[in-house]
Amino acid sequence: MSTLLLQGIWDWIQVHNAWLQSPFFPVLFSLGTYLLFCLPYVVLDFLSPHVELISCYKIQQKHHVSWRVMWTCLVHSVYNHVVFIFPLTVIHWYWRQVSLPVEAPHVLKVAQDLVTCLLLFDFQYFVWHMLHHKVPWLYRTFHKVHHKYTSTFALSTEYSGMWETLSLGFFAAMNPQLLGCHPLTELLFFVLNIWLSVEDHCGYDFPWATHRLVPFGLYGGAPHHDLHHLLFKVNCAPYFTHWDRLFGTLHKE
Repeated sequence: MSTLLLQGIWDWIQVHNAWLQSPFFPVLFSLGTYLLFCLPYVVLDFLSPHVELISCYKIQQKHHVSWRVMWTCLVHSVYNHVVFIFPLTVIHWYWRQVSLPVEAPHVLKVAQDLVTCLLLFDFQYFVWHMLHHKVPWLYRTFHKVHHKYTSTFALSTEYSGMWETLSLGFFAAMNPQLLGCHPLTELLFFVLNIWLSVEDHCGYDFPWATHRLVPFGLYGGAPHHDLHHLLFKVNCAPYFTHWDRLFGTLHKE
């Protein structure tokens, strides 16, 4: 049943193959998915100062984000996509001619590849992140921009400089290719990675959050990453907690 569903989705995508292989698709897909995932949290940020049922789930309950700050972050994200990401996607589109397979991948293969891509990205980000906190010049020059806000909110997810935006985008784009993933799996990984990044920065600890669904404290989630923004030198891994445990940078409360 699941495989038939994936095949139906893949058949629909292939009907729109021309749009999928357009040089405009990657940047519009990335930005559109990001803003779609941010939107519910933007609404919550607007309501939380006035609705106790929402504000009780905020991680830093004394901090509320203003519309001006959210607008600044939104403009910054659009700027990064248009000025930095779009030219690179055009070059990549010209360099990489994709031939789409007829059949969709098996659902178990998709699940396996998604987990592998996430684990690989988690490792790459941890190393990159640790270096940019350990080396003062790297932090001041490249990563400090992202730490402007010590209380996280959804639209702060992509508030970063050119180097950070392109580095993390490169990891996310190259991992499915390195692992030989099906193009549908590649799309699903982009969606999943964007969602988890936004959730990491959302500033809320809901009962249905990913870190509450993954057992044994293996996944950090929003509280894990919010502490990183608050304390700077702890919780360097974006998603999972094993690298922080191994390197002694895990901080829970």
